Amino acid sequence: KDAYNFTNLQSFLDIYYNGAKVLIEEEDFYDLTYEYLKKCKENSIIHTEIFFDPQTHTSRNIDFSTVLKGITRALEDGKNKLKISSNLIMCFLRHLSQEDAFKTLEQACKFKSKIIGIGLDSSELGNPPKKFKEVYNKAKKEGFKLVAHAGEEASYKYINDALDILNVNRVDHGVQAIQNEDLMKRLKKDQTALTVCPLSNTKLKVFKNMSEHTIKKMLDYGLNVTVNSDDPAYFGGYINDNFHAITQSLDLTKEDIIRLVKNSFNSSFISKEQKQQYLNQVDEFISNYKS
Repeated sequence: KDAYNFTNLQSFLDIYYNGAKVLIEEEDFYDLTYEYLKKCKENSIIHTEIFFDPQTHTSRNIDFSTVLKGITRALEDGKNKLKISSNLIMCFLRHLSQEDAFKTLEQACKFKSKIIGIGLDSSELGNPPKKFKEVYNKAKKEGFKLVAHAGEEASYKYINDALDILNVNRVDHGVQAIQNEDLMKRLKKDQTALTVCPLSNTKLKVFKNMSEHTIKKMLDYGLNVTVNSDDPAYFGGYINDNFHAITQSLDLTKEDIIRLVKNSFNSSFISKEQKQQYLNQVDEFISNYKS
C-alpha cells in the first residue's frame, strides 16, 4: 500500500504502468477481470461498462488477442455465474501518438463483437482531444460508441473539444464543466452523460477533499451525472464506497441517490429494453425499501 502514494494523475500513472507489468498470460487478464466482477457482485452491481488499455500491454509485446481473450472470457463467466452484464470499452493512451492509436484501432476492428466503444485516457494535460480527431472519426465509421476522459485535470475547454471534435457520446469525468456557464447549459440541454469518479478526483487532488467536489452542484443544475469507480484497487473504493463518500460529504438526499442510479442505466450502452428492465428493478427495490 505504501507504493500507492501519489499526488496527481501523472504520479498515479507511473505506479499504474509499473504494476501492469505482472499481467502477461491470458489467465492473468482473466483473473484480474473476474476478481473485479466479484467485487461488483459484492456491491450489488448488475451491469458494468469497463475500460481496458491494450497499449499498456502491447507495448510490452503482449498480443492484443491475449489481453482481450482473458478479459472477455471473464466477462462471459461473470454473466453466467454472477448474473452481471457488461460492455467493454477500449481506451487509447493519450500520451502516445495518434499513429499508435490507429494501429490499436485496427486490432480492435477484428473483435467488434467484443468491444462496444473506444475511449481516451492517461495523461490529460498537454494531450488535447484534437490530437486524436482522425482516429475518432475512423472509430465512428466503424460503428464504435465514443467516449473520452475530458475536464478532469485539464480545463473545461477539453470537454467542449471532446464534444465538438471527437463527437463523443459520453464524457468521462467532466468535473471542470462547472467553470463555464455556457458549457453547463449545453450539457443540461443535451443531457450529455458525465461519468464522474469522486474518490479518484480527491485522491488525485482534483479537489482537496470531498466536501469541495462539484457533483452535487452539477446534479442540482440538472446535468446527467453518474457515479463510477476509477481504478478502484488504487483509489481505495468501489462503487458503493464512492456513493458513501459523496453522501456523507455533500448531504445527498435519497432522491439524489435514486437519480444518480437511474442516470447510470439511462446513460449506458445497452438496449432500451435492457434499460427499462434494469430501471424496473430499481423501482421495485425502492418500493420494497419504502414499505
